[in-house]
Amino acid sequence: MLEHSYPRIGEQVWHDTLPNGLTIRVVSKPHHAKACAYFVTRYGGMDLRFQLNGQWLDTPAGIAHYLEHKMFDTEEGNALQELAKNGAEPNAFTSNAITAYYFDSTDHFYDNLRILLSFVSIPYFTDESVEKEQGIIGQEIRMVEDNPEWQVYQQLMECLYKESPARVSVAGTVESIRQITADTLYHCHKAFYTPANMVLCVVGNVDPQKVADIAREVLPAESGPVIPRDYGEESSFAPAHQEAEQRMEVSMPQFLAGYKCQPPKDGEAHLRMGMIGDMACDILFGDSSPLYRRLYEEGLINGSFGGNFDLLPGAAYLYVGGDTKDPRAVHQAVTAEAERLSREGIDETFYQQIRRAAYGQLVRSLNSFETIAIAAAEGVFQGFDYYRFPEVFDTITKADVEAFLRENVTAERTAISIIYPKEAN
Repeated sequence: MLEHSYPRIGEQVWHDTLPNGLTIRVVSKPHHAKACAYFVTRYGGMDLRFQLNGQWLDTPAGIAHYLEHKMFDTEEGNALQELAKNGAEPNAFTSNAITAYYFDSTDHFYDNLRILLSFVSIPYFTDESVEKEQGIIGQEIRMVEDNPEWQVYQQLMECLYKESPARVSVAGTVESIRQITADTLYHCHKAFYTPANMVLCVVGNVDPQKVADIAREVLPAESGPVIPRDYGEESSFAPAHQEAEQRMEVSMPQFLAGYKCQPPKDGEAHLRMGMIGDMACDILFGDSSPLYRRLYEEGLINGSFGGNFDLLPGAAYLYVGGDTKDPRAVHQAVTAEAERLSREGIDETFYQQIRRAAYGQLVRSLNSFETIAIAAAEGVFQGFDYYRFPEVFDTITKADVEAFLRENVTAERTAISIIYPKEAN
């Protein structure tokens, strides 16, 4: 393995790519008792349409999340129980772009690593177990659909996007998961759970070479082919619908406003765009911004107000929202403030304050093993080295943030989703 030092952030990372295509990143933390391992595949909720063996396949919404649930089943029992017996704390999650399986432990790390690599790479499904899982996941979906925070988000995504699978819930629907069979799961596993489409990230006081040796021992010697994917083609940056609303059991209106943004290219441009978008959010509506103070003083927002910038496969968007008595007034104020900043420019002193805070947050994030591992894996998938973030951050200017606001946060690119309280009888 090759050792890379990053003196600006005081990190040492070992890099390797095995003959089967698996990328390995080991981040040394010699003074920590705990170690964690993340085995991540570039397969998420948006990977619904892909090409396998020369044929395009359309799979049901929620299948990546469903597969995550079923992967813990083994012919001998359940991998969660095996890891727990060794003192590990295992879990998994599925996002729009990736699925990650992970554990942390203080003892028996290498034994647990073998278990992790084995159950993720060797699927075991039966028709009976798949059918049983439909009831369990269906119940989860119904519970989530009763959540106002989920509904206001899902409404927004359906407003912003017409073609992109970003508009589809990662969990799918009760109807869509009924279409999932054991054969469908095996097809998706064969396509995406292959070494060249995966990254193994380990953080802690471990032997990097031993990590690589175990991966060689457990995983297949060869990888499957690269799988072409289709994320749809948005015809314009105008939202599919300008607004959506419904009534639920909430004490006051909740809203989310979104702005459809230009998707970034791969490589360091992806990392750079994420940083610019995050700083634009802090400058536009962060809790130290002029807009936040004004809206708070007017009684239009409370501590729930906030937002973020999100990058998805083939898509990007900025969103902001919270509880308010007048969702449309707050939405209009955000858009107007973006237009003002684009026209007048960002105050230099305020920009430098936000810039310092943003960099400090990036450095502090290195204290989280989870953040380190996921950021490193996503960097591999998008073609950049996450630990070069200081050098990439240095290239960002105030003009870049102003241009981001001017191009993306506009009345032509926005939509709003609102949840109102149910009317009294």
